[in-house]
Amino acid sequence: MGNITIIGAGTMGHSIALSAAWSGQSVSIFGVDARDLETAQKGFEIKLRLMADNELIDNEQAKEIAERVAFTSSLEKAVENAEFIIEAVPENIGLKHQIYQQLEGLIANDIIIASNSSGLMPTALAEGMKHPERFVLTHFWNPAHLIPLVEIVGGEKTSEQTLQRTKALIEQMNKQAVLLKKELPGFIGNRLQFALFREAQALLDAGVASKEDIDAAVTYGIGRRLPVTGPLQTADLGGLDIFYAISDYLFEDLSTDQKPGRTLSELAKSGKLGTKTGSGFYEWPEAQSRAVQAEREEALIHFLKQDMEKE
Repeated sequence: MGNITIIGAGTMGHSIALSAAWSGQSVSIFGVDARDLETAQKGFEIKLRLMADNELIDNEQAKEIAERVAFTSSLEKAVENAEFIIEAVPENIGLKHQIYQQLEGLIANDIIIASNSSGLMPTALAEGMKHPERFVLTHFWNPAHLIPLVEIVGGEKTSEQTLQRTKALIEQMNKQAVLLKKELPGFIGNRLQFALFREAQALLDAGVASKEDIDAAVTYGIGRRLPVTGPLQTADLGGLDIFYAISDYLFEDLSTDQKPGRTLSELAKSGKLGTKTGSGFYEWPEAQSRAVQAEREEALIHFLKQDMEKE
């Protein structure tokens, strides 16, 4: 499959497009209007320049990648040569259903429609489709051009052929495809991420340590292991007898909160939403926000270079 269409020109949409074009795919990005597309083009160019500046690609490759991507506000034009479609619009199931209905009136029955939803279930998303067997969920992680993980989740009527064709395409994009055997809220990545976040909230609310020290315990501890070994492999390396013994007494003391923690609730209700408002768990002056995000991108690029060296 060499022609990919991305429906949605936001941050995830143009980042996924960049990943596809980097792997040699021809990509069409659909945006709702000229302003939407202008913002997407600027974001695409900034990310492409950052990749070149950090020697993930050279200037000639950057030019070739840019030439593989076309931006359009015509849905008909966006899908006219599509072999695979990825929807990356806001998490509004009504909007997504409307788009799928439009797409099914424009494309052949064997063209896969994938959603980049991070939380909606594929069975619910495919409801009302004429051909739900060709629908699948592909959850790219932000920033999609730098994080390799893509979770692939089928719905009740998704065919095995659709799953395998999707996996092949994701791997062709040089991504790490993770294929779920069943659909469930949060998939794999977010369930693990929010299990850690729940415990971090509980520790903060209980006054066990400062927010800085709770974060440091992750970034300077388990965070140093996670780029190499996941939780199950880490347990094997540490000894399952030890991990069993710790699990046996520690699990009953871990947080089982069914709702967001006290501090998070207070912050969210007061409009302190993190970097987008300048304040959250931490204070975020603009310069600090830019510096931390740049540092995180630098770390992601470092790990991506390591992945490329292994190939």
